[in-house]
Amino acid sequence: MELTEQLLVESAKLFCDKYSTRGIKELFRVTDGKAIGTYIEHLFKTFLSESYAFDTGNAAHGIDLPSVQTDIKVTSLRKPQSSSPFKDTKQKIYGLGYSLLIFVYNKTDDPFSENAMLDFVSCSFVQADRTADYTLTALINKHIEIGANIEDMMGLFKDKNLPGDDITYTQLANEVLKNPPKQGYLTISNALQWRLQYQRIVNLPKASIEGIVKIV
Repeated sequence: MELTEQLLVESAKLFCDKYSTRGIKELFRVTDGKAIGTYIEHLFKTFLSESYAFDTGNAAHGIDLPSVQTDIKVTSLRKPQSSSPFKDTKQKIYGLGYSLLIFVYNKTDDPFSENAMLDFVSCSFVQADRTADYTLTALINKHIEIGANIEDMMGLFKDKNLPGDDITYTQLANEVLKNPPKQGYLTISNALQWRLQYQRIVNLPKASIEGIVKIV
């Protein structure tokens, strides 16, 4: 059976339920967040492959599940964030261009059984058009609401240190005035790679935002 968004969401819930109640010896005393994230991601892909057919992704695709246009992010509750490739300044305004499946875990080690215990404290599916920056999209839409013009928008972009030059800002200002962005729910920090922060997603109540599914 081919994987769909709905089946992905359902599988993520089953996965969290299953692995929040069993020990994982391979992660006992592992403290490297990247290693833990990679292990969980591979474990989830294996779990999915037992029931569904899907493209596993590669470097050319740039995302983990291209058949459903979704990237998997695994992060610790202590600092729920990860990185994402910088492709275009517009990603901060209109979203990354793909959806995110975000697993947020709390890991403890059981010295008696020598197992790591994973508690998935949050799991969310964020549709592509909700993966923009929260503050920037809110400010853009507020500016539009009060009648801002191109110069006002360019001033906002400069004030927020949006990557780009005056040509980029002019093009973006024209675009957002014609096509206002949806409210994003990530915090995206400027860097050589985007730095994505998920605390706002973690704190969202269930079923509160169209385009965001709070699985756990």
